[in-house]
Amino acid sequence: MNDCCTNKDNAGNKPSRQSATSHCCPSNGQPYKSVKRKTLLHHVLEPWINKISKQNYYFCTDPCCDVVYFGEDNSVVHTDKLRTTVWQKSSDKNSAICYCFGISKALAQLDKSIKKFVTQQTKEANCSCETSNPSGRCCLKDFPK
Repeated sequence: MNDCCTNKDNAGNKPSRQSATSHCCPSNGQPYKSVKRKTLLHHVLEPWINKISKQNYYFCTDPCCDVVYFGEDNSVVHTDKLRTTVWQKSSDKNSAICYCFGISKALAQLDKSIKKFVTQQTKEANCSCETSNPSGRCCLKDFPK
């Protein structure tokens, strides 16, 4: 693992690979945040064939990179191996930014009340971002300003 992709503890020591919260994409060399294996299992096409081994995984957001997920062993999952369109990788305004409620970029730009709705549902724990969103994270920061 490259130094650019590891966090160091207060003593300046590198954490173990199990605790790494970021890792460099083997395709573009940039560091990206971790994502749970559970998230991959919900988005990878035919996960019984396209094996998702037990290791740390990371989510690449670079729209110019065909890699979506990559493992700490530098294994990769490309966009064509997903059953989900990843909005960070798509220029289509109709691609979802909120996967829990099926809200597209275009719809979110047209109706500003949608973000309020999603915020309320998130506060009430009615979302499923960990599995619905390919990033495994909440979509609220992705809404248009």
